Amino acid sequence: MAPPPPTTDTAAQGPTWADLTAELDAWRAAGRIARFWWRDDDAGPVTPALEHLLAVAARGAAPVALAVIPADTGSPLAQHLRAAPRACVIQHGFAHVDHAPKGAGGWELGADRPLATVVGDLTDGCDLLRRLFGDRFVPVMVPPWNRIAPPVTASLPTLGFAALSQFGPRPTPHAAPGLHLINAHCDPIKWRGGAHFTGTASALSDVVDHLRDRRAGRADADEPTGLLTHHADMDGLAWAFVEDLAAAVNDHPAAAWVTVAEAVP
Repeated sequence: MAPPPPTTDTAAQGPTWADLTAELDAWRAAGRIARFWWRDDDAGPVTPALEHLLAVAARGAAPVALAVIPADTGSPLAQHLRAAPRACVIQHGFAHVDHAPKGAGGWELGADRPLATVVGDLTDGCDLLRRLFGDRFVPVMVPPWNRIAPPVTASLPTLGFAALSQFGPRPTPHAAPGLHLINAHCDPIKWRGGAHFTGTASALSDVVDHLRDRRAGRADADEPTGLLTHHADMDGLAWAFVEDLAAAVNDHPAAAWVTVAEAVP
């Protein structure tokens, strides 16, 4: 299946693939392994874009955690994933609907509705994903727009969630008592002006900077460096970057992909 057509990868000053190799060499010299994980948001129906994602993951020998919107999915995805052993399912809110006032940013899991209503939605969504996907479902919550109100976060362990995933280096290993935090760090899409590839230098900067900060103790060394994709919005150059990153990780003895289940103690 052909990927979406590429756009132009504009030249920009910043890290190169050689810089990523050099950073991984530094991890090897220190006797350490840099772990990576992959989260893909907004999954639900089986589409050509989703099929392309799964094909890229298979070619790259990289496990991918599909952040599935419960209200948008059903048995077709469950059946399709039977042939995709490298994919697992985590939960992406409930319906990915913005309930905040205009101008407040996207909030599905915010304080604009009663907490009991939000928790009820998440419970229903979790129950649905468990029924559909069985042991392929890993109880990790991915808030739509990476935003979640503290009271909702605090409720997640009581609903059976083991972890929360947002974006950026985590300030602490736990988002709440009993709730691990495992974030993504590299998003190869630039959203302003219409979704398009952010450029190799920009995307690699997210990866290399996080690795350097982990190695130097400026970021949590135990948090795997997370790739974030949105299969429905990726252009050809963004997919090419993902394939190159998968190859770079697989080819280096000091780098390794892990599943989200392996990343959450």
